[in-house]
Amino acid sequence: MEEIIYLNGDLIPRSQAKLSPFDHGFLYGYGLFETMRAYGGSIFRLDRHLARLHHAAETISIAAKLTSFNLEKACYAVLKANNLAEARLRLTVSAGEGDITPNPDTCSGITVFIVARKLVPLTPESYERGYTAVLLSWRRNSQSPLSRLKSTCYLENVLARQEARAAGADEALLLNERGFMAEGSTTNIFIVSGEMLATPSTESGALPGITREAALELAQSMGIMPVVRQVELGELLRADEAFLTNSILELMPLTRLDDKPIGSGKPGALTQRLMSAYKKLIAKETSP
Repeated sequence: MEEIIYLNGDLIPRSQAKLSPFDHGFLYGYGLFETMRAYGGSIFRLDRHLARLHHAAETISIAAKLTSFNLEKACYAVLKANNLAEARLRLTVSAGEGDITPNPDTCSGITVFIVARKLVPLTPESYERGYTAVLLSWRRNSQSPLSRLKSTCYLENVLARQEARAAGADEALLLNERGFMAEGSTTNIFIVSGEMLATPSTESGALPGITREAALELAQSMGIMPVVRQVELGELLRADEAFLTNSILELMPLTRLDDKPIGSGKPGALTQRLMSAYKKLIAKETSP
């Protein structure tokens, strides 16, 4: 069966989907996206993803045009149309078709696109081994408004992933212009030292991740007081353990940086406790 996608209010076969070459999402990267994960047909924390999207849409002045779309209903419609239960969803919103000049006032209406694909999770062995990372040679601008938005201006992140792959690593970590930790190319980062759990603040150039938020909530519920602040690179190098978060990976242990072990070089005890707690949270929030 041909893949069914959602485009501007309609469910249509992928082969029938058409976008204007004058869409400002294509011409200028003027758009936003959310990546979400469905478990048993239920999209985990969809409300949080949509809230983040709407907040970002306000920042780039397209929120008013989103009100005519029922995005929650649309996401579930795409899952159902493709008969998917375990899935990765991508919701993309752009400023829409406009003039060739970089003037969003010429855009008549936004473009809304949703696609869902079957998700095959990583193996348990991947989590037992953990991810390796490299430190990028260039910096994230924490003063840019884009650092807090999940924007379709994603080239910086794509280049970071390419650099990681070229080095044989799973992820690339970015420092900001002041030398503090920001995030990974597609992940947020947490470090553990003793009983202290810390993650870079959004002011450091980190995206306010949905899984990051869940990890912070879980830590507090377990009696761990997490700290959101500036994190120095040296803290990561000296950490007892570290892990990465995003909606698809969930919580992934980070065991090596630039071929050097973090802590013991194996997933740490606190990381594993949080991984287990996150699984229970998913089961609780996605059960029928």
